[in-house]
Amino acid sequence: MLTLRITVLITVIVSLNYEFCFCGCAHAEYEIDGQCCPMCAPGNRVLWHCTEYTSTTCVPCPELTYIDEPSGFTKCFTCTVCDDGRGLRVNKACTRSSDTVCGPLKGFYCTERNKGSCRFAVKHSECSPGQYIKQAEQGLRVNRTCTRSIDTVCEPLEGFYCFEQNKGSCRFAVKHSECDPGQYIRQAGTTFTDTDCGNCTEGTYSNGSFTTCQPHSK
Repeated sequence: MLTLRITVLITVIVSLNYEFCFCGCAHAEYEIDGQCCPMCAPGNRVLWHCTEYTSTTCVPCPELTYIDEPSGFTKCFTCTVCDDGRGLRVNKACTRSSDTVCGPLKGFYCTERNKGSCRFAVKHSECSPGQYIKQAEQGLRVNRTCTRSIDTVCEPLEGFYCFEQNKGSCRFAVKHSECDPGQYIRQAGTTFTDTDCGNCTEGTYSNGSFTTCQPHSK
C-alpha cells in the first residue's frame, strides 16, 4: 500500500513538473494550439505556423501595411493615413516595419500624440486687432532677438527638435519621442532630428531610457 502511494505521488510530481516546464514560450516565440513557434521579424507576417517538423513560414507585409515588432500575427496592420482634415501631414512615410509618422500642417499644432506621431492637430488661434502674440508655445526660444534690419531667430527648446525651418530660423518644433519599454535609445534626439529607438534583442531589456539593452540577470 505504501509503495502504491509513493508511485502515485511521484507520478503527480512528474506531471506537475512537465506542465511547469512547458506552460510558456520563449521571448521570441508565440503559442499556437499548445505549441511554441518562432516569431516572424518586424515587417513580416506568419503565412504558415510551425509544426513538429517545420519552422514558422514568414512573408513580407503587403504594401501600405506594417508590423513593427517580432510577432506571430497572420495579418499586417494598415498604415496610418495622415488626414489633412485633422490638420496632419506625413512626417515619415510608412514602411513594412514602422507605421506612418504624422506631423501638424503649417499653422497647426498637435493636441493628440501617440508613439511620436501626431494623431490630431488644431489650427493656431489668430490674435484680434489690438492684441499681440504673448507666447507661441511652439517649442521655441529666442536665439537672436529682432533688430531694425533682421527678424528674430528662433531655436528649439531643450528636449525639442526643429520640424519646420525658414531662413535659418526654426518656425515650429516638436518634442523628442520617448522610447517604449523594450526599446533603447539608438541615437539621442538633436536640435534637428527626433530620437531614434531600437528594439532589444532576445535575452536583453531596457525601460526605454537606456542607451544600450541590458542582459537579463541569471
